[in-house]
Amino acid sequence: MYSVPPEVPGVPAAVRPRDLATRPVLVAATIGTGLMAGLYLAFDVSVMPRLARRDDEAYVTAMRRINGVLDNSGLFGLLFLGVFLATGLAAVLQRRRERPEAARWTGVATALYALSVAVTVCVNLPLNRRLARAGSPTGADLAAVRKAFDLPWRSANAARTLACAAALGALGRALVLHGRDAARGA
Repeated sequence: MYSVPPEVPGVPAAVRPRDLATRPVLVAATIGTGLMAGLYLAFDVSVMPRLARRDDEAYVTAMRRINGVLDNSGLFGLLFLGVFLATGLAAVLQRRRERPEAARWTGVATALYALSVAVTVCVNLPLNRRLARAGSPTGADLAAVRKAFDLPWRSANAARTLACAAALGALGRALVLHGRDAARGA
């Protein structure tokens, strides 16, 4: 395949071979982060408020089913971990292209998304597993299972929603800076 050497006059830096992956990786990280923020937000504003109106048995059953679907979804797993990898790679690529401002914002996004991963792994997933292992409680035991799950899970979900939304904002800023630098040939 023919490639344009970086020293050819008149060829914008944005199309140089060593830079071809930088923008697509940053865009993929941004889209993926937006999807994850949207998923978490959907729980905050629609799923959990709706489930709050249900009785204990319906609440526990619904959350178990939702968790089961997400736990067994290869697409969700790919997105969840892929966003982390893409965001980290985008930060590295920005640094390598000597775009310090875009690299800084992408690094911030990586840290914020990592926070959402940590909250998921350390809080949400253990709560999901505990709910799944609770067996078939009835009456007061069912109410206790729900109470032990609901507030901690919703609080953790709100934290990861905020972290992902902030990461999305940081990636948006990085995209603007990347575009500005590419237009200047940097």
